[in-house]
Amino acid sequence: MDGDWVSNALKVVVFREALTAYDILQQYGFPVGILPIGATGYQLNRATGEFSLYLSQKCKFKIDSYELEYKSTLQGVISKGRIRKLKGVSVKIFLLWLSIVEVVNDGDDLQFSVGIASANFPLDSFYESPRCGCGFDCDNGAGSLVSAS
Repeated sequence: MDGDWVSNALKVVVFREALTAYDILQQYGFPVGILPIGATGYQLNRATGEFSLYLSQKCKFKIDSYELEYKSTLQGVISKGRIRKLKGVSVKIFLLWLSIVEVVNDGDDLQFSVGIASANFPLDSFYESPRCGCGFDCDNGAGSLVSAS
């Protein structure tokens, strides 16, 4: 009988809740708000940091004077406080669409780089995720925002 108990105990499988793309961002030191609502999944090689992230659709919205576009698939390399070789996110500056290629968390600010230039924004501006189509200026009750817990 003792053998049966040990055998059954070894068969126990521990299930844990699957991590979302937003959870992964937080594990690497980024707020959820750098990603819009609508992430449906991701692939991550924890050894190299290479990732692919999937949104339910292509996503455009405006925050302040910046128009942003997220493709339905984003790719890059993530490490603690840094996303590099980013593909799939663009910002409209004047009349040009430029790819955001790197994001760095320096503790107080997030630095977004388009290769030839970069801009810093306060970290606390990214605690909630924007919505496709309306950013943070959505009609009342148009849906909930993802926020840091």
